[in-house]
Amino acid sequence: MPWHTNKSHLKKNNMDPRIDLIIENLKEVFDPEIPVNIYDLGLVYNVDVEDNIATVLMTLTAPGCPAADMIVADVEYMTKKIEGIAECKVEITFDPAWEKSMMSEEARLELGFM
Repeated sequence: MPWHTNKSHLKKNNMDPRIDLIIENLKEVFDPEIPVNIYDLGLVYNVDVEDNIATVLMTLTAPGCPAADMIVADVEYMTKKIEGIAECKVEITFDPAWEKSMMSEEARLELGFM
């Protein structure tokens, strides 16, 4: 699966409308050290829903991220807030590794990278 710097890499399996709702909720999850949500940071690689189980494939800004447990817990909580989602599986990957180019234009502006 190719990785891109925009959000076209998010697989919307059979266009389940709950995926868009999950993504909106993930925009409320922040790395406490960065004032931009994890979605706009480019940390979310894929969101999928099958039956009542959501799977979020994501990365962290660094393998040793001290806030990893908190971020994963927040992702699970915000995902399970969606009606019809009983379980959330968060899968962390570092392939590809996160880099600044994965951020949205808004995030780069907010953080002064543009």
